[in-house]
Amino acid sequence: MDSILLDTLHGKPSKRPPVWFMRQAGRILPSYLKIKEQYTFWQMMNLPKVAAEVTLLPIYDLEVDAAILFSDILVVPYSLGMGLDFTDAGPRFDTPLKDVDKPLDMLHTQPEKLEYIYKVIDEILATRPENTPLIGFAGAPFTVICYMLQGLSNKTNFVEAVHYMYQNPKVIEKMVEVVTEMTIIYANQQINRGIEVFQLFETHGGLLPFDVYERIFLPAVKKIGDAVRSRNIPFIFFPKDIGTGFEKITPDLCDFVSIDWQTPLEAARKAVHPEVGLQGNLDPRILMASQEQIEAELNKYIPFGQKNQNWIFNLGHGFMPGMPVENAKFVVDWVKRTDWGR
Repeated sequence: MDSILLDTLHGKPSKRPPVWFMRQAGRILPSYLKIKEQYTFWQMMNLPKVAAEVTLLPIYDLEVDAAILFSDILVVPYSLGMGLDFTDAGPRFDTPLKDVDKPLDMLHTQPEKLEYIYKVIDEILATRPENTPLIGFAGAPFTVICYMLQGLSNKTNFVEAVHYMYQNPKVIEKMVEVVTEMTIIYANQQINRGIEVFQLFETHGGLLPFDVYERIFLPAVKKIGDAVRSRNIPFIFFPKDIGTGFEKITPDLCDFVSIDWQTPLEAARKAVHPEVGLQGNLDPRILMASQEQIEAELNKYIPFGQKNQNWIFNLGHGFMPGMPVENAKFVVDWVKRTDWGR
């Protein structure tokens, strides 16, 4: 496949950085919002033709360099037997595990529940434009377990979930094992169906002191990464808000690490092992500004992009609702037309 993203992930030089966005399949695209009027979120994920269409919308509408599977990080607990519904207020579990006497007894691996996702991947690969790589993904165990314990995914610091983790370390240790094993099954099945890249989302990585996160959860990330990389699939890790923890991101953990907007790229480059590539870290909120302001911010990336071939242009987190789609397209066009001096 002739892909600037895959070339960059495999260490091949290019004239510009590749560009794609987290949460690009939806939220701000008028074409997505139109589809959303006809289906629930569950239906959009479950119907292969619809999910494939949504996955590929950013390729046509924004002209980004890769598609990312349209799905949700909470499908892994769903495949462990937890009742899950996607409401207008966001995903919600029927029974939060913090409210259960023996939460581990609630979890039973049911990989067949994710078969619909693999059919979606089949449809994407059958209908995608030529030379369009597909990124698969999953949620990292800490973030996923926060949702499992607390039961909902609205804006929260997961206070109760984190308290539970400190109060029940043995239960959490076993829960991490169960979630990790199911995530590896899920990742392997995505690879079997044909994804070319895999990203692990640790959206709430900054909620714990890094030394605690490193001890309890980082080994699980490495285990998932090892499984993915053993299949010759590039592994991107997104540990949002880990701050000084970036110093512990080494080549034995991941191929690329995604940087949040709180961490300047130059600082990240000094902290992260030089053999690990970087992705990110544009603050998505800047896309609410005028295009003149956006371009002024983008121009700051040119010196970094000139020096660093192993960098993927992306956001420091995902698109936010209400963001002007023309500004997202402006960013993609800017990345592609800029002289990066390479």
